[in-house]
This record gives sequence, C-alpha cells and structure tokens, in this order.
Amino acid sequence: MSKKLSGLRSGPSRGGIQRAISLPWAKSVEISYKSLRVRLFRSMITVSSLVLAVSFLAFVLINLDVASGILRHGGEDAAAMLTRAGYDVDAATHSVAMTAKERWIVILSLLVCTVGIVNAQLMSVTERFSEIGVMKCLGALDSMILRIFMLEAAMQGLLGAGAGALFGFLFSLLAGLARFGTLAVAHLPWASALGSMGIAVLAGCGLSLLGVLYPALLAARMRPIKALRAEH
Repeated sequence: MSKKLSGLRSGPSRGGIQRAISLPWAKSVEISYKSLRVRLFRSMITVSSLVLAVSFLAFVLINLDVASGILRHGGEDAAAMLTRAGYDVDAATHSVAMTAKERWIVILSLLVCTVGIVNAQLMSVTERFSEIGVMKCLGALDSMILRIFMLEAAMQGLLGAGAGALFGFLFSLLAGLARFGTLAVAHLPWASALGSMGIAVLAGCGLSLLGVLYPALLAARMRPIKALRAEH
C-alpha cells in the first residue's frame, strides 16, 4: 500500500490545513493495473463473462452482415435461401434482421453478464475494505476511490470486449463458410462487419462500467473507520 500511494501529491491548502491529496491519472492507471494483477483470478472471472457475452453479440451481428451481403448480391434466390436457413428477411427493404429468439438470447446473455460483473465487483470491494480504509485515512477523496475502480473496470472491459469481438468475428465467419460456402466471405461487407465489432466492443465496455458503478460508489462513500473495522 505504501508503494501504491507513493505517487500521491498534496493538494491545495485551505486555511493552513492540507484537506486532501490528489492522485495523478498516470498513477491511478498504475494502481488499477497492479490491483488487477494482484487479483488476477477474480479479474479473469469478470473478463471471461465479458468475453462470452460480447462474442455472442458479435457473432449474431456479423452473421447478419454475412446474410445481408449475400442478399444484396443474390437477389430473390438468396432471399429464399436465407429464409429457409432461418433468417428474418425483409424482401421489401432487402435487409436481414435478428429473429425474436436471437434478440431475447442476446438480451439475456448481456443481462447475465452484468449481474456477474456486479457480483464479482462486490466481492472485490469486500476484500479491499482495509485498503480502502487506509487510503481514505491518508486523505483520499471519494472521487479517487471511484476513479480507481472505474479504471479497473475499463481495463477489464477493453480486454474482455476486444477478445469477445474477435472470437465472435472468427466464429461467425466459420459458421458462414459452413452454411453458405465461399459466398459468406466473398460478399461480406467488411465495413459493416468492423462496425459490428465496434458496437460489440462498446457494448462490452459499457456493461463493464455499468456493472462496477454500484460497487464503486459503495466503496467510495465508505467511512474510513467502518472500512478498517469491517470483517471479511
């Protein structure tokens, strides 16, 4: 802890009293990174749930891109083939949308992922009561504690969502090749596919930040004496 707080700087004095300390962003990132390394197993649980949820979302979105590309180049024959394959094809607009079943599965997977992140972060906060108490006794503001937890969530979100989007892309391409042959790759709109991966990454990062918000606020508002006395 003493090493982690070595980068803290005294803030502006008010009436001759050093009211609080400030923590540079670079030091916040360093503390968050080291904290994730120390709690690697718990961090991997959060990252794994993100990988699963985001990979499924990316898989569904890029599958739609594959089908849209085939529909755009294949016309009515392609529309009939995609309909037989189970896609929700709109012949009037020449577009392919998620089926109701896919929408529900995607929503449920993201919801389960969020609940898992909240549980993992609540456990993380519980394990770090003493650390939070010491930091607040040294003058750390609520915003400083909140920033550290949010940075940790952002790092986990980027890692998990990035890996999930990549896996989803690869699996959707393999599934397209298995179902439609080389048409899946030949007519794939790559810009749309990259956009779908970007949407999946943003969704994963958003879920990670949303899931950590309540535990982070809980930790930030904790009184130092309560944190130091807490049993865990």
